[in-house]
Amino acid sequence: MSTHDPISDLITRIRNAQMRNKSKVSTPGSKMRASVLEVLKAEGYIRGYASVEHPTGRSELEIELKYFDGEPVIREISRVSKPGRRVYASVKNLPRVNNGLGISVLSTPKGIMADHDARDANVGGEVLFTVF
Repeated sequence: MSTHDPISDLITRIRNAQMRNKSKVSTPGSKMRASVLEVLKAEGYIRGYASVEHPTGRSELEIELKYFDGEPVIREISRVSKPGRRVYASVKNLPRVNNGLGISVLSTPKGIMADHDARDANVGGEVLFTVF
């Protein structure tokens, strides 16, 4: 199945799986999705992910979701920049999520990274989504 917005598809799959208390969820594989998942893993929002190759040639990413005391670690995940309305931020105007408790994930010229990493690298970019 082809989607017009792969990041929204990934976020929706994670949100739906956590509402059903699933331990794993799979999504079609791509480099962009893998780099977004790498940021979520580094920030501690998911346990991990693995790439699974199918005999037909397509690949999937299997995501292990993280729970604490029966509650999902990701309380809120929402898309900011959409295909119809892109949202860009300079390094000075990077948004803070819940007073620094959450993160914004950005697509920068140096790759996809969390907002605090972008501040350290002194780069701005497209604000993909926020997580808390």
